[in-house]
Amino acid sequence: MVRRVAVIGAGPAGLSSIKSCLEEGLEPVCFETSDDIGGLWKYKEVSEPNRASIYKSLTINISKEMMCYSDFPIPADYPNYMHHSRILQYFRLYAEHFKLLRHIRFQTNVRSVRQRPDFARSGQWEVVTENREGQEERHVFDAVIVCSGHYSYPHMPLKDFPGIESFEGKVFHSWDYKGPEDLHGKRIVVIGIGNSGGDIAVESSRVAEQVYVSTRRGAWVIRMVSDNGLPVDMKYNTRFVHILFQLLPINVLNWIGENKLNAMYDHTMYALKPKHRLFSQIPVINDELPGKILSGAVVVKPNVREIRGSSVVFEDGTVVDKVDVVVFATGYNYDFPFLPPSVMAKSGHRVALYKHVFPPSLEHPTLAVVGFIHALGAIMPQAEMQARWVARVFKGLKKLPSKKVMLKSVENDTKNMEKNYICSKLVPLQVDFVTYMDDIAGEIGARPSLLWLLVTDFPLFKWVLMGPVSTYQYRLMGPGKWSGARHAIFTQFDRMYQPLRTRQVDDKPGCSVAGRLFKWSVTAALGASAAYYLHLHPPAALRTLLSTLKTDRI
Repeated sequence: MVRRVAVIGAGPAGLSSIKSCLEEGLEPVCFETSDDIGGLWKYKEVSEPNRASIYKSLTINISKEMMCYSDFPIPADYPNYMHHSRILQYFRLYAEHFKLLRHIRFQTNVRSVRQRPDFARSGQWEVVTENREGQEERHVFDAVIVCSGHYSYPHMPLKDFPGIESFEGKVFHSWDYKGPEDLHGKRIVVIGIGNSGGDIAVESSRVAEQVYVSTRRGAWVIRMVSDNGLPVDMKYNTRFVHILFQLLPINVLNWIGENKLNAMYDHTMYALKPKHRLFSQIPVINDELPGKILSGAVVVKPNVREIRGSSVVFEDGTVVDKVDVVVFATGYNYDFPFLPPSVMAKSGHRVALYKHVFPPSLEHPTLAVVGFIHALGAIMPQAEMQARWVARVFKGLKKLPSKKVMLKSVENDTKNMEKNYICSKLVPLQVDFVTYMDDIAGEIGARPSLLWLLVTDFPLFKWVLMGPVSTYQYRLMGPGKWSGARHAIFTQFDRMYQPLRTRQVDDKPGCSVAGRLFKWSVTAALGASAAYYLHLHPPAALRTLLSTLKTDRI
């Protein structure tokens, strides 16, 4: 029987894992290598080896209502898109409120996690740790939750850039970037156009002589600020939109989304247009990059072919001379050096984990990985959902299927990911946020029932269907039900508005966002539900039509 649980890492995934264990009556002991909580979100002036690192100006690109834990809303006066210092403050409030700090051993490094000799009988693990004085200690735990993240090992593909060893300037990875202070008057080439590459290009362009961004594939770029000034995730990450994704062919959805983005700025004209479709990869979220391109402060270039001294040659034959700095915004490798290699088998580029959490090869389900997930949505809600499931499995309240069934599930998930998304060794997995959250919530018994809400609480039904898929929805029913969830859902736009109300402005009748959001009639809501039902249980003729539509190409 599981009682003591080792939690490795006190970042956002680790904190929610501690809390979930406590909710199920387990005894968590968390080991954290640094002197504080927060993981990635704990800023340090100097990057430390094998630890995640962020830059001084970093602001999250997920709005606060879509990133918070499900039973602890972020304070209403916090900005919608928070600086890393505010995110860390929120984690402190969460940890203090639920009394999590007493369960964390700081400045303790986990050296190894190994199965005990009697694992076949007990399912127990031996965890070897080292404290700041270098003293080693051995512990026995009934179960282990790994929350070490995947932004600790920067990927520097130097061998892919002939001549880099002859470069006369400074070369570093975005992991080492802290701010633009040393980039004044420099000519900079940023290799990679992910979120970090875009942020660094924009920020450094304010002080640099010229910034170039080199990209192999290009990128779709979306804004944090959507229609009417709403946070983009609160506008579009809804169950209604999710239902449309289940009903409409993906090519139709790509066409609609790409046309909307190109209406803001033509990605071809801005040299951004990627080789992939919009929903094949998580887009870059950056409100300032198009303006910097338009003003010439940032110039988009193709992939680097070679480097000759201080000159950078691109694949189209163009050359940029007198380059002072090359920044590799080329992502991260993932690794779990303290775990037995046999436990972390591979399926394609990804780790073979059942529902991205449990290694299916173990005789006992007493090891779980939480927070190793990638979606167009915040990691905090997904990690919390995983942790709630893990704690119930450890407690014996939820059983996993057989090894054969889990391995088949991993195989199918891998095939579906590789079919629908661009997966690589650096981005080994990607899931749909709502689909995944609903899937794991179904394992817990906490998935909101639209039909039940339609019958019992129509006002709440409208919010759950048409409003943002905020995490409070997963505290409405089932294990872990929170009495404040309904109120949190109804007041989420109030918390969004509050930090914006810095000046008194007369409201015009009927102009509120909530009013616009719920002008949908009862007929529309019921029609959407009916359409979803028909999609799940289509008659023969409709099933044939849907099958035909999904094979169409635009």
